[in-house]
Amino acid sequence: MPILQYRCPACGKRFEELVKKYDVPVACPGCGAPAERDFSGPVYSATGKPVKHCSGHCATCSGCK
Repeated sequence: MPILQYRCPACGKRFEELVKKYDVPVACPGCGAPAERDFSGPVYSATGKPVKHCSGHCATCSGCK
C-alpha cells in the first residue's frame, strides 16, 4: 500500500494519503473535495531507494519495482 502525495484543487491543501492502489479516489481532509495526485516531492521505490526515472504515472511506470 503506497503513500501518495495529493493536492486539492478547491482549497490548495497538500497532503499524503495511504491508499490501496494508485487510482483510488481520495477526498481532501480539509474541505472534502476530490483531490488530485501531486508529483512535486521525491519518489522512492518500495526498497527505499530513489527512483531514477519516474513518469509520475504509476500505471505505465515500472521504476518502483
